[in-house]
Amino acid sequence: MKNLFVLLLFSFSVPAFSDIYSDINNIEKNMLEWRRHLHQNPELSNREFKTSAYIESHLRSLGIEVKTNLAFTGVVGILKGDKPGPTLALRADMDALPVNEQVDLSFASKVTAEYRGETTGVMHACGHDTHVAILMAVAQLFSQNKTDLAGTLMFIFQPAEEGAPDDEEGGAELMLEEGLFNDLKPEAVFGLHVTSNMNSGYAAFRTGPMMAAVDDFELKVIGKQAHGSRPWSGIDPIVTSAQIINSVQTIVSRRTDVTKAPAVVTFGAIKGGIRNNIIPDDVTMVGTIRNFDMGIRNDIHRQLQHIISHVALANEAAVEFKINEGYPVTINDPDLGVKMLPSLKKVFGAQKVIDPGLITGAEDFSFFANEVPGFYFFMGVTPIDKDAKTAPTNHSPHFYVDESALLNGVKAFVQFVQDY
Repeated sequence: MKNLFVLLLFSFSVPAFSDIYSDINNIEKNMLEWRRHLHQNPELSNREFKTSAYIESHLRSLGIEVKTNLAFTGVVGILKGDKPGPTLALRADMDALPVNEQVDLSFASKVTAEYRGETTGVMHACGHDTHVAILMAVAQLFSQNKTDLAGTLMFIFQPAEEGAPDDEEGGAELMLEEGLFNDLKPEAVFGLHVTSNMNSGYAAFRTGPMMAAVDDFELKVIGKQAHGSRPWSGIDPIVTSAQIINSVQTIVSRRTDVTKAPAVVTFGAIKGGIRNNIIPDDVTMVGTIRNFDMGIRNDIHRQLQHIISHVALANEAAVEFKINEGYPVTINDPDLGVKMLPSLKKVFGAQKVIDPGLITGAEDFSFFANEVPGFYFFMGVTPIDKDAKTAPTNHSPHFYVDESALLNGVKAFVQFVQDY
């Protein structure tokens, strides 16, 4: 009876934020100005210094408590409402990619930077500029309606989602290691991502595993150089590598229970030798691992080690093998998903919220969602008169965002807070 009373009380209570919904439409112009500024001034992972300062200035102008320098350039705004209630976190990622923009925009990026020793163009080719602008708008809306806010909001502006530079740490994992949730731990964390794979006005969400865990691996097969006419006088790392590649394919096809969760093991590069008649001393290979179950992930790691070491041993070669653990599986908490999916449908419409199935891309939002219940969704940004199936994908130099879709992201975050 107590639970029924609480439910009825909630259902018939006076809605909070009486003014915030009228404020949403008024903020669109400012949000697009912020987005265009950020798009024109992109910065690579762990180098988001100007972006960080831009966000910090905005939050401080709203009277929001600000913490900086988490994971080098991360910014966190903390807004305490005038009424008691839960703490919720809203997250946006800030970094851009080493991509030369090829979109005809008045605010297209002309920025260049050094990446792995080369000069490259820099572009918000994954839409993180839109994520930041959306969250800046949400922060302003709630700061203007603080008297109706029952609880506390954390606005997390996270660097290095695309991965920290070589030999550096970064991103969500480092923010947590540096104490992001130590003093103030939210009950739930919400995140979004724009995608060109859907038209504007559509959203994608599923409970449970949504995006894959990702790891990369490095392998060096060490043999013994020999003349191509006398292979018996050496140890051939090329033949050994070929056998390793073929054997590794059995991990997914014969050793993984794909009825439980799918997995992928891919070799992305192989390099060895320089001349047709010289067997080289060594061959190097790199690859990626994707999966949706942490137990399967651990087993794939074990089997890779087992196959590589034993195939090399059979060929009398040596190996140097390293797995660089990346992001865990991005999991939408089932209970939170059931609770908040109706909120997403209020914004987009029930018929326009789809289940995307499992996505083999990866996201370090997963680290936040491992600490507290998480809710992560995609929203389409391809114009409705364009075919989303043929639109340039995220990370493309032709990636294009329909700005009219962005207000849906603001509305969704506001609705989550309102309904929670």
